[in-house]
Amino acid sequence: MGAEFSIIGTAVLLMFILDPFGNVPLLLAILKDVDNKKKKFIIIRESVFGLVILLIFFFFGEAFLNIFHLETASVTIAGGIIFFVIALKMIFPGEKGNIALFGVDDPFVVPIAIPLIAGPSALATIMVMTKSYGDHFWSLFISVIIAWSISTLILYMSPFLYKLLREKGLSALEKLMGMLLLMLAVQMFVDGIRGLIG
Repeated sequence: MGAEFSIIGTAVLLMFILDPFGNVPLLLAILKDVDNKKKKFIIIRESVFGLVILLIFFFFGEAFLNIFHLETASVTIAGGIIFFVIALKMIFPGEKGNIALFGVDDPFVVPIAIPLIAGPSALATIMVMTKSYGDHFWSLFISVIIAWSISTLILYMSPFLYKLLREKGLSALEKLMGMLLLMLAVQMFVDGIRGLIG
């Protein structure tokens, strides 16, 4: 897997996992009673908190995995399964979508930084990647920063995007990202199987 590493490709994959387009309606629902100026401040603040949490898992995630002596191929297969499940939820969100996850009104750390930005899927993905791409540690770090920056920009522009695309447009974008992620998940799973057989 290491030889196939791409900073931009990995950043795009991470952005799919962070799912900023899918989070726009949720973010606006959480901040619906906050004025626009404060809303922008909260989005930036919570994004920074989310980045700190992501980086904690980035720097210490591999050590956590090493405690259990997990092989890279096994982690790759697990990552493929995680991505597959995430992709299915993006394509088939259910009647209530993912809004059931965010029942708290307090915008400080929870529920925006965790789990909207640094959710279980993103944290698990980062741990998998630090193990799988151990030879490209700092390149992966750049990918994380790029993915976070793009996601933060999209969330910052959420009021404008919602006016432009509306819920159906955002839902279509999320489903498209889900389809692409589904293909990447299958490829990651295949790579992991090849690693075990080889």
